[in-house]
Amino acid sequence: MRIQKAITNSGLASRREAEAMIMEGRVQVNKEQVLHPSTDVDPKKDEILVDGSPLPNPERKVYYAFHKPKNTICVREDPQGRTSVFDHLSFIPHRIEVVGRLDFNATGLILLTNDGELAHGLTQPAFAIPKRYRIKVWKRPEERQLNRLRNGIRIDDERTKPTKIRIIESTDTNNTWLEVNTTEGRNRLIRKMFETINHPISKLQRVSFATINLGKLESKQYRPLRGDELERIRALAEGIDIKKVKKKSKYKKGFARPKIKKSPLRKKKRR
Repeated sequence: MRIQKAITNSGLASRREAEAMIMEGRVQVNKEQVLHPSTDVDPKKDEILVDGSPLPNPERKVYYAFHKPKNTICVREDPQGRTSVFDHLSFIPHRIEVVGRLDFNATGLILLTNDGELAHGLTQPAFAIPKRYRIKVWKRPEERQLNRLRNGIRIDDERTKPTKIRIIESTDTNNTWLEVNTTEGRNRLIRKMFETINHPISKLQRVSFATINLGKLESKQYRPLRGDELERIRALAEGIDIKKVKKKSKYKKGFARPKIKKSPLRKKKRR
């Protein structure tokens, strides 16, 4: 196991923080300083010290869906003193990290976990993690403008990937709600796309991330992920096509399945 992963698994730090600790010379393995995050270790046999203290025992892995409220940031500390999503997460007794950050004004689904490897996999551009947004834009874009975005445009010297866009409805003030599906995670990408066609976004909500849906979660609410949801996102984080993930039956092999009883209130119709 890599030393960076061993530190992350202990819950002491995030993946990036663990890398910084190592490169700053704060980590020792068997009383020898290590400076490379990919150094191989055996947590059961090797003595690993960070700032002279042994690693804590690995935490139980936790996974949550959370509805991010507006006007919050997705990092722990902010030089501007803005409210963080972590200010609303005191209910979780583990050191968790945000997977799938949203900008300050956006709302919607983010994932929370202390599983560093899963978080890393879900943020890899090569794995094309699906994301779905519901946005409100100024006025109504023309179909030719939307087709430009669907086919990909150049933003920040890089062409965007093909994007699925459909119009949901128009408002009383002639603005427009749309649904946008993308596999990219560049910072403020959706906002920049619609600014390019002169239809800026006034509201943006993420309703799905990596096949997990926001559902009926209200702002600031959370829920633990189900087993089938975890199975799917783990497959995505490993670059596996989720269509190949077998659906597990709730009935054990070798046991008879219950027969569906017909209601006595339902009578057969006579011809």
